[in-house]
Amino acid sequence: MQPINSLHDFFQRSGAEVRLYHLGRRVEPCALETLAAFEAGELAWPAPWQGTARLAMVFRLGDLEDPLIWFLALPLDEQGHIDPAPRDAFVQRLLETLGRSVQGLGRAESDEIDNLMKDNPLAFSPSLPFQAVLHARASLDADLPASEHLEPAEAYLTGQQAIDWRALGLQGLADAVVRSDETSRRALAAHLDALPSEVLTSLCYCLEHVDIDVDLAQALRRRGEAAGASGDIETFCACVRAMSGAATEQAGAWFDALLDDPDACGPDLLAAMAGRGWHHLEDAERLPRFLTRLAEAPAADFMAVARDLALIPRLRLPLLMTLREAEADSAIGRRLAGLSR
Repeated sequence: MQPINSLHDFFQRSGAEVRLYHLGRRVEPCALETLAAFEAGELAWPAPWQGTARLAMVFRLGDLEDPLIWFLALPLDEQGHIDPAPRDAFVQRLLETLGRSVQGLGRAESDEIDNLMKDNPLAFSPSLPFQAVLHARASLDADLPASEHLEPAEAYLTGQQAIDWRALGLQGLADAVVRSDETSRRALAAHLDALPSEVLTSLCYCLEHVDIDVDLAQALRRRGEAAGASGDIETFCACVRAMSGAATEQAGAWFDALLDDPDACGPDLLAAMAGRGWHHLEDAERLPRFLTRLAEAPAADFMAVARDLALIPRLRLPLLMTLREAEADSAIGRRLAGLSR
């Protein structure tokens, strides 16, 4: 019998029904083959966050009726590949707890598995919006009904029913976003200007995990620009984060306009672009301009953001080239020179 040396081995050998989800930059499905290649050292993690590969593992094991969820943050090396030692320690603890045979794994009790997460250095607690979107997406993927909060949230967001927005739950917003169709998205875009900023901000924290169509992208930019002009930085940055799911024609155009305005490029905006709109930075002109604005922002942690972006496989080479080619008297050059002093 072949040994279990990885998380992928565990799920394959135990016969668990498992779905994986990225929990780093966006909540989105992750193929089991991606985990296998990553654990084998064949693949840099495609969506790193703060030096880790963040995963939700939703699975049923043996005779367990309810699915279990592990939230794991697997450390990465400087190339974005797995640091195997913490993973190996967790797998060893898993096998010691549940037994080494496939039959033993199949008879696992939920409390035994839950105990694996206690005092586990790889475990983490996602933010509330991440938890809500994960629940919404996992329920949809498993053909399960949405939460009871879906209908009132849909009715409110599309202007069909006027209710006290304070009664809206974050889970309802997440369900409405994940289960939206073309008709509901068009209605939301038309009603977006009427939403209180408190609702809009929470809504944007859900929208940043899904694709955005043209009408909704235009409405988000209009509302975001109004918030920025009024000094509402939280709503402004939330709209920028939500815009990350739009096509590059819409999101890139807004990013370019914002990067043209040095007064707009504070650390919060730059963090929103890097954290959620990183794929729109994969542009020969936009990436250097973003890094220049980042270097010019005194309150921004230039190297922390640059290192985080450099772990993204598609951004690593162009980012390193931009840093290497920066003139000594440029904002980027001065930042790099300051690190060597």
